[in-house]
Amino acid sequence: MTWDNHFAVMVFPYLLKGLQVTIIATLCSFALAVCLGLAIAVLEKITRGPIFFLISGVTHFIRGTPLLVQLFFLYYLLPYANITLPAFGCGILGFGVHYATYLSNVYKSGIEAIPVLQWEVSKACNFSPFQTWRYVILPQAIRPVLPVLGNYFIALIKETPLLSSISVMEMMGEASLFGDMHYRYLEPITMVGVLFLALGMVARGCVGSMTRILGVLREKDDHSTSSLKKPYENSEMDPSENLIS
Repeated sequence: MTWDNHFAVMVFPYLLKGLQVTIIATLCSFALAVCLGLAIAVLEKITRGPIFFLISGVTHFIRGTPLLVQLFFLYYLLPYANITLPAFGCGILGFGVHYATYLSNVYKSGIEAIPVLQWEVSKACNFSPFQTWRYVILPQAIRPVLPVLGNYFIALIKETPLLSSISVMEMMGEASLFGDMHYRYLEPITMVGVLFLALGMVARGCVGSMTRILGVLREKDDHSTSSLKKPYENSEMDPSENLIS
């Protein structure tokens, strides 16, 4: 089978329509995963007893089962419980919940990296638990893990072809349908691969730029912290004595 430019031109508009669905599905799913993953991480930190074990058990179950099985469960089995969702909604929910369980671990690593002193100072300042999380813990915990979240975003892009298994016509679904109609798959599948490669490169570039920006911000923070220490670096006097005087 040889490459047919005319057929490639014919299939390209359909792939662009599928590309739009792929991008929307990725963004919606990842937005759900980011929010739900953060909620899971915080709940696992603040809960104890049965609630903690329930959350932990559910997240381990979701991580331990294939994403495709979860999509089939939402699309084919939920109607038996009189809960019917559109195929696109099932895809968003399935991807969002699945990736939320992984992002919760990322958030937890950021939260656990916060020094205990930060919690103690917040308590000493009479911050409420909400204020402590909102103004002290989460801003420090989220920023360092943003590049890792970006890597999961790239991984999610590459898993969106699973949506075609529940009749969501993203890029792979459009390519397969067009190939079935004309009994020709070389051009559609190859072009889908190229488009996914381009999407991945754009996403990887965005993650790299974000990582560099975070590095610059971290250097500025370190510089600001070190500049505060300079007045006392060469002094034998206790800093508190300077404050008293």
